[in-house]
Amino acid sequence: MSDSRREFIKKSAIVVGGTGLVAAASKASYSVFNSIAPSDTVNVALIGCNFMGFPVLQKHLAVPGVRCVALCDIDNNILEKKAKIIEEEYQQKPLLYNDFRKMLENKDIDAVIVSTPDHWHCLAMVYACQAGKDVYVEKPMANTIEECNVMVKAAHKYNRVVQVGQQQRSGEQWQTIMKRIHSGDLGKLRKVEIWSNWDYGVGLKKVADQPVPAGVDYNMWLGPAPLQKTFNQNRFHGYWRMFWDYGGGLMTDWGVHLLDMALLAGNVTSAPKTVMAYGDNLSFKDHARQTFDTMSVIFPQKDYVISYEQTAGTQNGPYDMNYGLRFVCDNASIVASRYGYKILPEYDEETKADKAEKFVLDKFRENHDLHAKNFIECIKDRSETICPPEAGRQVAMYAHMANIAVRSGENMLVWDDDQNKFLNSETANSFVVPKYRAPWELPKI
Repeated sequence: MSDSRREFIKKSAIVVGGTGLVAAASKASYSVFNSIAPSDTVNVALIGCNFMGFPVLQKHLAVPGVRCVALCDIDNNILEKKAKIIEEEYQQKPLLYNDFRKMLENKDIDAVIVSTPDHWHCLAMVYACQAGKDVYVEKPMANTIEECNVMVKAAHKYNRVVQVGQQQRSGEQWQTIMKRIHSGDLGKLRKVEIWSNWDYGVGLKKVADQPVPAGVDYNMWLGPAPLQKTFNQNRFHGYWRMFWDYGGGLMTDWGVHLLDMALLAGNVTSAPKTVMAYGDNLSFKDHARQTFDTMSVIFPQKDYVISYEQTAGTQNGPYDMNYGLRFVCDNASIVASRYGYKILPEYDEETKADKAEKFVLDKFRENHDLHAKNFIECIKDRSETICPPEAGRQVAMYAHMANIAVRSGENMLVWDDDQNKFLNSETANSFVVPKYRAPWELPKI
């Protein structure tokens, strides 16, 4: 870590025009760090301050010895609002940037949190690695398969610690569930059923185009995505993920979290080989979106099967849960969500007894705090995180393959990971590598 951080809190405010730096730090109280040696302090910066980005930053700031030294966003309204919270609640005054490339020149920064729209994940993460920063990147790791490949290579080439924001891996209840399944005492795992039903998955009601809001650099927000000559709020804050240029809908949002647990249950570490999928927009025709409101997907594994169901615009589901997983074993099923889990035993007609003991845990945990703690610990001892880039790539590929199967019209795809291509569809292969808008280019690692 840079020795210059010792002087950081003594720096007075500076203003640099035309460089992407829109505000600077003045003297502030860092008394919370008085007991933390400079060598044990981790300076973090956030790229993308809206929605999940800021709560994730706050979870990092709850870890002793972590401080926020910079914030970056293309929306000055969001940037100034979040900076005020950092100053008032944490007694820290971060430097503020509109352009993350300029921010990455700051040698006081040890690690960055990338919480931009998905189409920016790859460039922000790779540039950060090249600048010598460790990276916490939100899920899905990237918006395309090839971007995921590039990000894995970058993490290794530049020897960076990378945590992908699949925080359920850090959760004690999920780890306990995996131990029960892997122990075999519930019998053989045969199937994992996933469902994900959310109102927001249908997007917002259609509205007319309008001027770009004051304080927003919309061209920078688009970045490598295709140029949009007009601005529409339905493609902006929050609901961008319902458009293919920026995200993959519910499948790459909640689907990634849930698929990650389904893969861990079977100790799957390889890329997907086959996917069978149906998807369409069947309802809410007055809402703006491209991604699918309704999906049914099957991911065959070597010795079990994963199924995924999605009905956006609804919030009901099996076991009175709008989302969740059912791990089906011979002796019992485990039904789980972030609100807890329960073991539902099968009944043995011969012994007239349950084949397993019933159990219910009713406790909500979203586990961002533990995930942030793991990342900071790994930065300090240079160990592998609980969700390294390989794991982020794997589950992102499952989600992208499901979407691609439907978008390509094939409905069933076969993947060869060595060749980085689908074996049965050139149309599907056209979705593997993104087409960046100039002057942005997909990094070559």
